[in-house]
Amino acid sequence: MQKLKPINEKKLTKGQIRKLNALRKSLGDTIAEEAFTKWLETQETDAGKADIIARRIVKTLAKFKNDKSFTLGRKGYVIKRAKGRGASGFVAEKVE
Repeated sequence: MQKLKPINEKKLTKGQIRKLNALRKSLGDTIAEEAFTKWLETQETDAGKADIIARRIVKTLAKFKNDKSFTLGRKGYVIKRAKGRGASGFVAEKVE
């Protein structure tokens, strides 16, 4: 059996820590850490993966990259779906 590297609990989310502690309580430390490591490898990470919609927004706004008259300000804008009767499209509101 190969030697497992120690788990850095500071980098884990609250849910992952709870899962690890539950496994340790039910299976014991060595088996739980091995099982948790295998489980953690199967999970998708959100750190390197951007949201699809966010990528589309960036792609759409890329044409304004060199336009000096187009500024988003320091705090930016919030884009929402239009609400209300007969509303369609999107609404952009400046963050104050």
